[in-house]
Amino acid sequence: METQPLLTPGDLLDETEVAALLALKVATLRNWRAKDEGPRYVKLGKRAVRYRRADLERFVSGKVD
Repeated sequence: METQPLLTPGDLLDETEVAALLALKVATLRNWRAKDEGPRYVKLGKRAVRYRRADLERFVSGKVD
């Protein structure tokens, strides 16, 4: 039985990639995180912040409705 990988390339995006994708500034994402707003994110270690592509899609679709 073949198992699916936990993550595939492109599943996790850094804040620069997300800012470009959403046409926002990185500072906006940082402000949202400080206010506990915006799309869900994960921290890898103390500094590395990543966004799951699926969470971004849910965030955008929730804002569009």
